[in-house]
Amino acid sequence: MAWGMEEMLSPYATKPKQCNMLGWKGNLLSSMDFHSYTNECGTPFWDFHRANLHQCLLDRAIELGAKLEVNARVVDVVVAKDQWAAKVLLQDGRTRTADLVVGADGIHSRCREILLGREDPPLLTGDLAYRLLLKTEEMMKDPELRGFVEDPQVNYWLGPDAHAVNYVLRGGELFNMVLLVPDDMPAGASTLAGNVEEMRALYKDWDPRIPKLLALCESVYKWRLCIRPGLEPSWSHPSGTFTTLGDAVHATLPYLASGAGMSLEDGHVLGLCLAKLTSKSPPQKKMALDVYERCRRERTDRVVQRGNLQQHLYHLHDGPEQKERDERLRTFGGLEGIDAHLNTRGLEDGTDPLPWRWGGVGKWLLTYDCESDVEAHWPKQNRPRDADDVIIRERANL
Repeated sequence: MAWGMEEMLSPYATKPKQCNMLGWKGNLLSSMDFHSYTNECGTPFWDFHRANLHQCLLDRAIELGAKLEVNARVVDVVVAKDQWAAKVLLQDGRTRTADLVVGADGIHSRCREILLGREDPPLLTGDLAYRLLLKTEEMMKDPELRGFVEDPQVNYWLGPDAHAVNYVLRGGELFNMVLLVPDDMPAGASTLAGNVEEMRALYKDWDPRIPKLLALCESVYKWRLCIRPGLEPSWSHPSGTFTTLGDAVHATLPYLASGAGMSLEDGHVLGLCLAKLTSKSPPQKKMALDVYERCRRERTDRVVQRGNLQQHLYHLHDGPEQKERDERLRTFGGLEGIDAHLNTRGLEDGTDPLPWRWGGVGKWLLTYDCESDVEAHWPKQNRPRDADDVIIRERANL
């Protein structure tokens, strides 16, 4: 809403009523009621097709005066000697000069390496993702699959070394399915065409609905899953003319479903910091970037770490640890409200395996407010003063 995009985005949003955690054979373990959390948080759970979200963001940016330039691959960023601006060198030899360059170029970030002055490849996680979109018209013909479309929910199946996720997009037109399995891609690859039969074989003994869904898939791609720990020693150049954002700084496993959200928050916080500046001087810009990083570093580090933990929790083999996880899922599922007294049930805050609930990370992940965070971190001596304060100080200097 702060970006004036609610009306623009609403037609593309799917609003699932809950998230379900299931065993790999299809047994329900626990659920999270999205409507209840919407009421407590004051904001809804919306699912988007990535292309629709990107288009709306682009349209809004252009509406506000942004200019989009394509076919402009960055190969270097050079800070001017006076440190008031930075020059961007493009692959075709052209240059662009800006007061501030923001490297938001994803997990395989060239801007990150420029800032560090060395190569810095992302870290392998041992997992890859098969990603497929199914048209729901064929699903509607099968009584076992029709419910996925008619009653939109987010479903997670947890199994040995793998899990599966699915949910509806575009108001029921498309069905998104992601299968997470051990990485078998060759060195250096990041995306490859997948073998449909090979993919189906990995899930042939799972909940019978999954093989039925995969039978509707004609082609698939697989993505290697990598992460990036927070950039050290800083996300920004000391001049204040060059910074980084999103996956270029803190790419995470998708297992907390928060990677895109963290990038959007980064952009919001950075914009709020820049809006507070009274000049484009290097000290002013550096102050804004320092606040931006202080607001974002700890939070995004926690997201990366929790995504790694979810990898372990989702992929347990059947046995004592799996049974203990499932029991915790059921127990946490019986607690309601952000103020639920976990200690009365012998539960430790933050240990819910269904991470978005209040007993997991919901208390800090879902309740974050960008504006309040910036205000809390902005140096007091640089806060805007009201008119009376300015008059009093000016008279005192006479």
